[in-house]
Amino acid sequence: MNQLVEKDIACPYCGELITVLIDNSVPHQEYIEDCQVCCRPIEFEVWANEGDISIQVSADH
Repeated sequence: MNQLVEKDIACPYCGELITVLIDNSVPHQEYIEDCQVCCRPIEFEVWANEGDISIQVSADH
């Protein structure tokens, strides 16, 4: 069952706190999502392990 979890992250460009949805059914993910405030592309790397979610965000290069 796919379950989306809300997580708060700080945009690496504008510093604003934004809420993103993470699919915790996939153990490792890498993707790009635009900031909801400044619209710049944020690189996401996500690790999900038995309900524990770790997120690393960085500026798209």
